[in-house]
Amino acid sequence: MTGTVGTATVMGAGAWGTALAKVLGDGGTDVRLWARRAEVADTINTTRRNDDYLPGLILPPEVQATADPAEALDGVNTVLLGVPAQSLRANLTDWAPLLSPDATLVSLAKGIELGTLMRMTQVILQVTGFDASQVAVLSGPNLAIEVAEGQPAATTIACTDSGRAVTLQRALNTGYFRPYTNADVVGTEIGGACKNVIALACGMASGIGLGENTAAAIITRGLAEIMRLGMALGAQPATLAGLAGVGDLVATCTSKQSRNFTFGHRLGAGMTVAEARKAGEGHVAEGVASCQSVLALATSYDVEMPLTEAVEQVCHEGLSVIEAIALLLGRRTKPE
Repeated sequence: MTGTVGTATVMGAGAWGTALAKVLGDGGTDVRLWARRAEVADTINTTRRNDDYLPGLILPPEVQATADPAEALDGVNTVLLGVPAQSLRANLTDWAPLLSPDATLVSLAKGIELGTLMRMTQVILQVTGFDASQVAVLSGPNLAIEVAEGQPAATTIACTDSGRAVTLQRALNTGYFRPYTNADVVGTEIGGACKNVIALACGMASGIGLGENTAAAIITRGLAEIMRLGMALGAQPATLAGLAGVGDLVATCTSKQSRNFTFGHRLGAGMTVAEARKAGEGHVAEGVASCQSVLALATSYDVEMPLTEAVEQVCHEGLSVIEAIALLLGRRTKPE
């Protein structure tokens, strides 16, 4: 059954969490924005800005920040989880006792958990004990700064409960942000997690000076990898051909605003992984961790993902970008 979200809470005041808080506020929803650091929350409340992540953005008055999880979650029935994928479990374990038992939880993180190889919604269900119908995922071609600036964008909200999906859709629908709904949670999550890894590969190629033909080949073959893994896990091909698949892949693989593309570009230009992390100034490139878990997940389903394997070797096994590209070019040709 559809309704209204009432007050919503966004847990995580990074770039994407802040951008979505603005979207909700622009749509008329009162929003509590949880920030890990009290000084960030105080600055947002006094200046309406979060210049650490979205310089120059002015947040609407509907958005109020807090560093207290209990205050952020008290009596709220719609919670958007905007912390990085690899820290979601630890954070949510702390927050779970504070959640309303009938709340809708929305995953914003794009990744596969290291060790467990779980998708983010699976982590949420395991930690909270909620019913699967209460958990949704939002994913699509959504570069945070462009959304925050009010540039036209579309996204996917996936939930097995169509009523909850439509309620979220209404709350997030503004003149510039257009959500579409579906029930394919698996496909929506796999598209979001895997595209970060392919964006690293595109960035690496760009960093060593390769051009648009190479980028197009990486994106196309990357999509083939995503489709193989997604379908092995039960995803719908139409989802991966849509906003949460092709759309997100193209945006992340072609934009210098993409953290994963930029991280890969730094590696291609000669930085070490540690140097690239330092240059990122605290902004998390999810694909650096996810390439390990995505590859492990693919291996467990006997799915070939050569691009993902090459990225994993560069990020975690000391392979140079030049060597990785040589390995990929040295693969035998076969029918597409």
